[in-house]
Amino acid sequence: MTPKLSRRFLFILILLSPFILKANDGYDLWLNYRKIENKTLLDKYGKAFTSYYISGKSETLKAAENELKLAFSGLLGTKPKVLNSITNNCIVLATKNESVLKGHVSVKNYDKLGKEGFIIRSVKINNKNCTLISANTDIGILYGVFHFIKLIQTQQIVDKLAITEIPKLDIRALNHWDNLDGSIERGYAGNSLWKWDELPNTVDKRYTDYARANTSIGINATVLNNVNSNPKILTKEYLEKVKALADVFRPYGLKVYLSVSFTSPIKLGGLPTADPLNPQVIDWWGTKAKEIYILIPDFGGFLVKANSEGQPGPQDYGRTHADGANMLAQALEPYKGVVMWRAFVYNSDPEEDRVLQAYNSFKPLDGQFKDNVLIQIKNGPIDFQPREPFSPLFGAMPNTSLMMEFQITQEYLGFSNHLVFLSTLYEETLDSDTYAKGEGSTVGKVIEGNYSTKKLTGMAGVSNIGNSANWCGHPFAQSNWYSLGRLAWNPETASETIAEDWIRMTFSNNKEFIAPVKKMMLESRETTVDYMTPLGLNHIMAYNTHRGPGPWVDTAAQPNWKSTYYHRADSEGVGFDRTTGGSNAVSQYFSPVKDRFNSLETCPENLLLWFHHVSWNHKLKSGNTLWDEICFHYYSGVDKVREMQSSWNQLKPFIDDERFIKVKHLLEEQEEEAVIWRNSCVLYFQTFSKMAIPVELEKPEKPLSYYIDLKLE
Repeated sequence: MTPKLSRRFLFILILLSPFILKANDGYDLWLNYRKIENKTLLDKYGKAFTSYYISGKSETLKAAENELKLAFSGLLGTKPKVLNSITNNCIVLATKNESVLKGHVSVKNYDKLGKEGFIIRSVKINNKNCTLISANTDIGILYGVFHFIKLIQTQQIVDKLAITEIPKLDIRALNHWDNLDGSIERGYAGNSLWKWDELPNTVDKRYTDYARANTSIGINATVLNNVNSNPKILTKEYLEKVKALADVFRPYGLKVYLSVSFTSPIKLGGLPTADPLNPQVIDWWGTKAKEIYILIPDFGGFLVKANSEGQPGPQDYGRTHADGANMLAQALEPYKGVVMWRAFVYNSDPEEDRVLQAYNSFKPLDGQFKDNVLIQIKNGPIDFQPREPFSPLFGAMPNTSLMMEFQITQEYLGFSNHLVFLSTLYEETLDSDTYAKGEGSTVGKVIEGNYSTKKLTGMAGVSNIGNSANWCGHPFAQSNWYSLGRLAWNPETASETIAEDWIRMTFSNNKEFIAPVKKMMLESRETTVDYMTPLGLNHIMAYNTHRGPGPWVDTAAQPNWKSTYYHRADSEGVGFDRTTGGSNAVSQYFSPVKDRFNSLETCPENLLLWFHHVSWNHKLKSGNTLWDEICFHYYSGVDKVREMQSSWNQLKPFIDDERFIKVKHLLEEQEEEAVIWRNSCVLYFQTFSKMAIPVELEKPEKPLSYYIDLKLE
C-alpha cells in the first residue's frame, strides 16, 4: 500500500470509527460492561472501588476475580489492584471461616445463607472501609460478585450496602431441547451450542460465556439434550463429551443433567424390556448411574418425558409414573442425584378433555414418589399457550416435590421474530392463588415448598438459546432467559424490576430510553395475546409448526391437536365448556377458584373462552357483544404493535446502530404477522357469527381463502 493510500485508508477508518465503536452484535448479553457515561458516578465508583482482596484459590474464586477485572475494565476503565492485605476502598471476597473476617462479621449472618446465599456489606475491617462480599461457599461469593457488578451496571450502588440474597428454589434450570445432530426442537436462534462432533477434544470458549451468563442470574442447572431423547446420549462416547462440558461449567456452579429415554436398557443394553420393576432393568440403570458419576462426580440427574406424545414409559408395562420415576431415583440416590419427571402427559382420546389428563394422571400418585424426585409441571394445563390458567396440579400434591416448567423459547408466541417479554406471563402464573391452604397460597409459594412435606424445589425454562451471534435471535428475547433466572432465584420478583435491570445492563441507563422501552416490554405479552388468542382462546396456531394462525385446522394426527377441538366455534358461539356442566375441568381447582371459573359472570374475561362456550351476542363488562369484543381485541393488538414501532423509532440516538436496526426490522415483521393473525381469525370466526366487523375498524383487504393458503416461513 502506497503512503498516499495508507493515509486515505486511515482517514476512512477515523471517519468510520464512531460507527465501529457503536457496533454491538448482542453477544455480551446483559454482561455488557460498557463504560459508565455519567461522569459524577464514574468518578465516585472509581474512587470507592480501587482494589480487591481475595482469600482462596479455587477455580470458582478465580472466576469471581476474572469477572471483577473484566467488569471494572469495561465499566470504570480501571484495573483494580489485587492486595495481600486489606486497605481502604477494598473489595473483600471471603467465606465465613477466613481469618480476615474473625471478629468483624457475626456468625449469625451466615446461618441462613445456605450453600448459595451471599451478603454484600459496607464494613470496617481492621479500621479500613471495605465492601465485603461473603458467603458460606465459593459459589456464593461468585453469585455475590455478579450481584455487585449488577449494582454498578444499573447505577444502584448506595453508600451503605447491606444486602442479603438467598435463592428460594433449589434447582434453577435451563432445559435445552437440543438434538445430537445439532438441530433444536422448537429452537429459533440457530443450531445447538453443543458441538458434539468436536467434543471432548475441542472445547469452544462460548461454553464458558454460557456458564458466566447463567451464573450471573442464578441458574445452577442445565439439561443438555431434548426431552424427546436419543438413547445415544448415555453411551461412553457421548458421556465423555458431556464430561468436557461439565468440567467447563463446574467453577460456575452449573450442574449438568441429561434427558434420558425410558427404553435405554433396550436400545443400549440389549435387554428385552424396560419394565421399571424388572431386576435386570434396575441393575442396568444402577450400573449406568455409577458410570456417569465416575466421570462426572457432580452430575445433577435425569429429566424424563415418559408416556407422552409417543414417548415410551412405565405405563407400557402396566406400571405407574411413580414406579418409573422411583426406579431411576434409586439409581441416582447414592450420588445425591435427582429425577425431574415431567407431568406433561395426555392421550389421544377425543372424548376426554386434554386439560384434565395431567391432573388425573398424577394427583392419585401424591406421596408415592421418592424424596429425590421432582414432578415438573408446565405452568398451564395444555402447552405453553400465550395465556392459560395455572395448572391445577400446583397445590394438589402436598406430599410431592413439585417444580415449575416455563417455556422461554417462543413456540406459540411468534418464535424469535416477535418482541414478547415473558416475565409478565411467568409472574401472572406465580402470583395466581391456588387457595390450596386458603387465601395467599400462590403458585409461587407452592413451588417454594411452603405447602409440601417434601423439600426439593425448582423451576425450569425451555431454553431459547442457539448459536446465533446474540444467542437468542431477537435482541429482546435475551430478556426472557434473564427473567427465568431472576424468577427462579426469587419467584416474588416483580417484572417491572426485572425489565428495568435488564434494560440498564443491556442497553442504557438513560431515563429517556428506559421509560419507553420498559413500557413496550411490560405491555408486549398482552399485546401478543390480543392479536393471537384473546379472551381465553388457545391452541389455534398453524398445525405442527405453530407459526402463524390456523383456527381452521381440522385435520391432525390426534383429535386434540386440531384447532377446532379447542375453540369449538359454531353458529351459537365459541369456547370450550369446562364448567361443571361441561368437561368439569373447573373441579380440579380449589374453591373459590373453581366457583369463579365456573360462573359466566365471575370468570375472568381473559380466560372466558377457556372455560365457557359463549354466545356471540353475550354482553361483556365493556357493554360490547362477545363478537365485537373479539374484534376489538384483535385490532387493538395490531395497534399496540404499531405503537411499539413508533416508540422504538424515537430511540435511535440512545443505542448502537446494529441492534437498533435489527429490532426495527423485527418489529416491522411482527406488525405484518399481527395483521395476518388479526385478519385470519376475525374472518374465520365471522363465518360462524355471521356478524359484521364493527364499522370503525378497517376491513381486511384479502378474503379468508387467502389467509388459509398463506404459510408463514
